[in-house]
Amino acid sequence: MTPALNEHLAELRACTACPGVQGPPVVGPVAGARVYLMGQAPGPKERDAGRPFVWTAGTTLFKWFAGLGVPEEIFRERVYMGAVIRCFPGKLAGRQGDRRPSREEIAACRRYHAREFELLRPALILLVGKMAIESFLPPARLDEVVGRVFSHELPHGTVELLPLPHPSGLNRWIQKDPGKALLQQALQRLGAHPAWHATFHDVLAG
Repeated sequence: MTPALNEHLAELRACTACPGVQGPPVVGPVAGARVYLMGQAPGPKERDAGRPFVWTAGTTLFKWFAGLGVPEEIFRERVYMGAVIRCFPGKLAGRQGDRRPSREEIAACRRYHAREFELLRPALILLVGKMAIESFLPPARLDEVVGRVFSHELPHGTVELLPLPHPSGLNRWIQKDPGKALLQQALQRLGAHPAWHATFHDVLAG
């Protein structure tokens, strides 16, 4: 880790800006990563483990990447994993699933991924789930954005965005067409992306 990234991570992990969430903040830091994954928010298992996507949604997500030839631990070693917010928002009252973060909580966390983009200068950002997708793109149906690659300007230059659906077992969209087919199209585009090949060239060549 560089001194600047270490300083950023220390500030992030000490953050207590949002009283309604359950910390500590979760992050999967990788110095020099050219691929950045933005999830939605950690769940209670991620909070307790201190790293992103460790439970059932993570199992599905890493199966997608394993299908492209990249095992989970190698992915974690080479891709920076952030989220729209870094703390567990809490459960929905009386319902299944997690609470959607408030606009204020999302805004409070925005400076952290902005700083990470500044430090890392990624070439590709994977947007996992609708909340992550809408952090960069105008509101749209998943079938209008999944399977496509978008260009986006950041202060350091142009980055490409690749939206993916959320891998939660509650997400029925990925279980039938058109979602199922569009997910495969998105993964094909990911597997062909130059930043993906640059990140995993030795693994893919083996």
